Amino acid sequence: MTTSAPKPAWIKPALIAAVVAALAIGGYASMNQSAAAPKVTFIGIDGNKISTESLRGKVVMVNFWATSCATCVKEMPQMVETYNKFKGQGLEFVAVAMQYDPPNYVLNYTATRKLPFKVALDSGGDLAQSFGNVVMTPTTFVIGKDGKILKRYVGEPEFPALHALLAKALAG
Repeated sequence: MTTSAPKPAWIKPALIAAVVAALAIGGYASMNQSAAAPKVTFIGIDGNKISTESLRGKVVMVNFWATSCATCVKEMPQMVETYNKFKGQGLEFVAVAMQYDPPNYVLNYTATRKLPFKVALDSGGDLAQSFGNVVMTPTTFVIGKDGKILKRYVGEPEFPALHALLAKALAG
């Protein structure tokens, strides 16, 4: 009967460290790979439909929000300014009201604030589900011309950084 020599005490911690490092690198790499935006159709409050497929070749912002969300209401004027600043360069913007937001509140908010971009209702919650189960508002996605998600913001974005990202994406 042969016995194996005892392993040095440092082998187990080194193996654990190597596994943790490999997982961290893999996780970092996967987080930095641009995922394709889901193929969905938004139904605007005006009844018009717009699909993510029809927006290919354009830079798009999709903002999940609610009239009951204080941060959403606070950031909306800056979202309007952002849209107005970049729409001439081809920016598309869809503001998606969450499933729990009463449609009459959304219609009233949109009309009284004169929102200049498309506003859609997520009546069944399918849009939020398709975009990775969005539950926090506001959540904003910037989608590049190739249909890949460039950035996901949870909470109010840092607008100078958002503007820099949009300028770069629209120029490309």
